[in-house]
Amino acid sequence: MLTTTPPSRHLQTTNSTLHTIPGEMIDQPRAGKAVAIERKHEWAVILAGGDGTRLKSLTRRITGDERPKQFCPVIGDTTLVEETQKRVALELAKERTVFVVNRVHEPYYSKILSSTPTSNLIEQPRNIGTAPAILYSVLKIAAAVPQAVVALFPSDHYVSDSTKFMAHVRSALEIAHLKPDLVILLGVAPESPEVEYGWIQPAGSIQGDRQLHRIRRFWEKPGPVWLPFCSYVVVSGIVSSWSLRRAR
Repeated sequence: MLTTTPPSRHLQTTNSTLHTIPGEMIDQPRAGKAVAIERKHEWAVILAGGDGTRLKSLTRRITGDERPKQFCPVIGDTTLVEETQKRVALELAKERTVFVVNRVHEPYYSKILSSTPTSNLIEQPRNIGTAPAILYSVLKIAAAVPQAVVALFPSDHYVSDSTKFMAHVRSALEIAHLKPDLVILLGVAPESPEVEYGWIQPAGSIQGDRQLHRIRRFWEKPGPVWLPFCSYVVVSGIVSSWSLRRAR
């Protein structure tokens, strides 16, 4: 599984797991040297190639141009992609952070990402969707570091507590190190039904852990008729991390 937003409404994900927020961190003590080596294999991919069509009317009012929301200061004075960059840097090294962008948006990201090495910048000729962006970036990393563990971050999300959020990402990365055959999705417990999000239907817990579940099914933006059925599931994943060792 290579994307947190599968194109099919019904997707069986027998080799994927769900880590829910809020929840207890998984504490698995390991030797300091081993942890240091593992962290050198951790990579981040920040997805910033979307067109931001749903909020286009808002971003036009804020900036007066056609830039997508990730390059817009929607809340405060900092763009969403810069907020994402700062948040990711709390746990993952800048030199192992890759950005996926859309060349059409170059006027909006050239200054923001001016300090990013060209080797860490993947420019798509146009927006061709999330799945190709994830696949290409993961294959690029795997070619250089086959044992890498990769975390994926949308660049257009607002997170109120970056430290707490990245603590959950750290937990997901630790799980990926311990269970390299799994894809880890972070789910957010919903406050109300929302048809514009994807929904994850969790299955049973793994090894008795209350916060780690297998995934039974993914529901892509269910219509109102499905909301009673979906009322007990978890809102769509925000970041996934997995080991690439099995791809060697």
